[in-house]
Amino acid sequence: MPAAGGAAPRSGGGGVGLAIGLTVGAFALVLILVFVVVLVILGTMGGQIANVFSNVAAALNSTPSP
Repeated sequence: MPAAGGAAPRSGGGGVGLAIGLTVGAFALVLILVFVVVLVILGTMGGQIANVFSNVAAALNSTPSP
């Protein structure tokens, strides 16, 4: 029997919000870490990557038309 003047406490399901919050937080943390790694890679190898793209573009433009 519930206590007078109050509803019965809910059993179970109380940790669902916490689990969702932890999942969203972990996902956001992974996104931030991936973003930082990509920035570091682009910062250190940006010139080489640009050179590769320019070489590919030059090779595609240099093919003779039939």
